[in-house]
Amino acid sequence: MRDYVVRATAANNQIRAFAITSRDLVEEARKRHNTSPVITAGLGRLLSGAAMMGVMMKEEKDLLTLQIKCTGPVQGMTVTADAKGNVKGCAQVTDVILPPNQLGKLDVGGAVGSGILNVIKDMGLKEPYVGQVALQTGEIAEDLTYYFATSEQIPSAVGLGVLMNRGNTVKQAGGFIIQLLPFTDEKIIERLEQKITEIKSVTEMLEEGYTPEKILEEILGEFGLEFIETLPVQFSCNCSKERITKALISLGKKELYEMIRDGKPIEVNCHFCNTNYTFSVDELKEIVK
Repeated sequence: MRDYVVRATAANNQIRAFAITSRDLVEEARKRHNTSPVITAGLGRLLSGAAMMGVMMKEEKDLLTLQIKCTGPVQGMTVTADAKGNVKGCAQVTDVILPPNQLGKLDVGGAVGSGILNVIKDMGLKEPYVGQVALQTGEIAEDLTYYFATSEQIPSAVGLGVLMNRGNTVKQAGGFIIQLLPFTDEKIIERLEQKITEIKSVTEMLEEGYTPEKILEEILGEFGLEFIETLPVQFSCNCSKERITKALISLGKKELYEMIRDGKPIEVNCHFCNTNYTFSVDELKEIVK
């Protein structure tokens, strides 16, 4: 089953909802960055959340960035998503190893520690929108829930999960975002809050074969759930040799001449997808021209 996100509404448009299955894109990130299990889980949750939040944006060229700066051993993670289901991301430290947490699960909160979450939305305006909140648990889902409540004033429930195989590959990944729109009926809010406390974890549902549609049925089935859109999602980076060339041009002639004088090829790495681009001395001379 390929990765995809579904968008839905419930309770006569008083609730909007998103759910995602993201095993392949999280596994792609793991392979590209060679991440340890706990970092795969943390980055995978952030990628899954960003993919759903990207789909919330209205225009094709809109871009969303989730940036965590933290005191834990991972030091930070950055993920970027667009409105078309493309998402990419990286962690500053990829090889963190920690013992399991008290529940016997991967200790993402321990890897992240305290810090801040920046949410940057570039919607083609003069300045991007930037929302910033303190991390609440470092477990990602609770931090996004807190961000929606405080920065966007949208009461939300976010569930995210990544389950690893013994061989360190990704077994399951996915999540959901449920949001209450203004003037939602109090009885619906109470029932929904109760329902969210009763459901299984995201990874348990995925392990039992739940699709994104079934996850939303489980939570919102009694509220008159209506599916609006299904969109494929994937780990995708828009870097290219041409883009890197433009970045080298922006360094200026002085820097480029110094590289040429060294007489050795240079290698430029894209942090998001860990692709290396090599430029020979002759190519650098052409760039100077």
